[in-house]
Amino acid sequence: MIRTMIVDDDALVRLGLSDLLTGDEGIDVVAQAADGLHAIETATAHRVDVALVDVRMPRMDGITATARLRALPHPPRIIVLTTFDLDEYVYNALAAGADGFLLKDTDPAEILRAVHLVAAGSAMLHPAAARRLIDRYHRTNRPQAAGAHTRVASLTPRETDVLALLAEGDTNADIAQRLGMRESTVKAHVSRILTALDVTNRVQAALLARDAGLTR
Repeated sequence: MIRTMIVDDDALVRLGLSDLLTGDEGIDVVAQAADGLHAIETATAHRVDVALVDVRMPRMDGITATARLRALPHPPRIIVLTTFDLDEYVYNALAAGADGFLLKDTDPAEILRAVHLVAAGSAMLHPAAARRLIDRYHRTNRPQAAGAHTRVASLTPRETDVLALLAEGDTNADIAQRLGMRESTVKAHVSRILTALDVTNRVQAALLARDAGLTR
């Protein structure tokens, strides 16, 4: 059972997401919070596997909350929620440690899919429009990108192949199929890649790969 927390200052959004998530037999909504500060307190009191976090909230915004949540002893995986008029914040949220993001008008089935994927250790860079936003804002926000080529050059050729597919949003199963590898081998490669690149999750690895020119 995936234990989730919904963090949004809009009560109707929280209600809608709660109804959606609890309709999935593999997901349990264990907590809700109306702002980032409350989310930190709640995540400390409850074991949370995946948190869905809004960007713009009172007291503590979603970007700051993401960094604080990721710093907890047992951090949840995080999906940031945004709308098109807030897309300038997305890159900062991912750089803070989010495992992906969704637009608030995402199809409900894709929201459920995202929770399952992120809980399993994958990133959620879909829908395609959201991935374009990452590209757009990452090109204009490069504080961590100066050494991208050097860091990627430290990988083996096989690890570079895995990183390139990871950066396209492929899951471990997708990568295994495309490269003719066992999924357990892909997981081991991903773990070594994160360590070698000195990043905390797949999304940050994907952003660095894009800086290094592995993807378009």
